[in-house]
Amino acid sequence: MMNNLFSIFDPSTNLFNLSLNWISTFIGLMFIPYSFWFIPNRHFMMWKMISLKLHNEFKNLLGNPNNNKINGSTFIFISLFYFILFNNFLGLFPYIFTSTSHLTISLSLSITLWLSFMIYGWINNTQHMFVHLIPQGTPSILMPFMVLIETISNFIRPGTLAVRLTANMIAGHLLLTLLSSSSSNFSTYLLFILITIQILLLMLESAVTIIQSYVISVLSTLYSSEVN
Repeated sequence: MMNNLFSIFDPSTNLFNLSLNWISTFIGLMFIPYSFWFIPNRHFMMWKMISLKLHNEFKNLLGNPNNNKINGSTFIFISLFYFILFNNFLGLFPYIFTSTSHLTISLSLSITLWLSFMIYGWINNTQHMFVHLIPQGTPSILMPFMVLIETISNFIRPGTLAVRLTANMIAGHLLLTLLSSSSSNFSTYLLFILITIQILLLMLESAVTIIQSYVISVLSTLYSSEVN
């Protein structure tokens, strides 16, 4: 039972000994030619509107909105938002492997971003990074403990980002799988109730996919703003 339940998160499907589950991560590249040859269209205008909204918000989170130096930095986090959003939504379709439910993807993203922020901060803003370890107004006797706490909290940031995304993706999918696996023993009346509940859960999961993409992008932006 447990092997069947968790098999949806195990990338073991293969054809001619080639793993096919991770191919879903690259399906988004198929939309690039469509957007290129059919601009402007409603699809492109919608994504452009969302990108502009995210750009303005991330620019405010990074610092001074009038600073032109940070304009291009927002596209890193906009791309991160779209990448996570696309893979989260793909996981709602049957027989498609949810890559963001694996720590392989989420840890790779979070550790890469975190390392880039840390390397940039310690090389270019070393004094600011040392000052950030001790919050303003900390008593002298508590300074060693605050340095230790801030260091530990800094090191666990990529792990918390990855686990937050993975846990939220796994939780909803497991609940849908548990409900669907028990439907064979239900009567017709209870089956209609179960289908209604699953539709509501699917709507909730759709909202979770958007919220988690936004949360990961915003937190990454906030972590980036601390090293400047």
